[in-house]
Amino acid sequence: MIRYTLKCAQGHDFESWFGSGAAYDTLKAAGHVTCPDCGSTEVEKSLMAPRVSTSRTAAKAAEESKAQEKALAALRAKVEAESDYVGLSFAKEARAIHEGDAPERAIYGEATAKDAIELLQDGIPVAPLPFLPTRKTN
Repeated sequence: MIRYTLKCAQGHDFESWFGSGAAYDTLKAAGHVTCPDCGSTEVEKSLMAPRVSTSRTAAKAAEESKAQEKALAALRAKVEAESDYVGLSFAKEARAIHEGDAPERAIYGEATAKDAIELLQDGIPVAPLPFLPTRKTN
């Protein structure tokens, strides 16, 4: 895994992880690297300093990683306990809820980037989860 500091054409700075430098290049060429602030696909790598680990910084990083994993697990548990999993019908169900054709409730599921963008453009609030949903079967 490699972390890049990125900057969009609008000047927004952000970071993202990639499987490798080649993975970044492939995703960028396909238009899948986007700014989280404005959605621009005009994204470039910024200058970044290498991260040098010492035993102290490695221990602190491991501690922070454990805290992040714990917080992520808690978020997953909360989402799964308080929301309905709608699977691949997420975009359709979110639109139905927004339009009043389905009961209002918290949902989570899966959507393509195109579907998610269309929902946002239509004023339907959605946000990506920082984890893959657990696929539930009936």
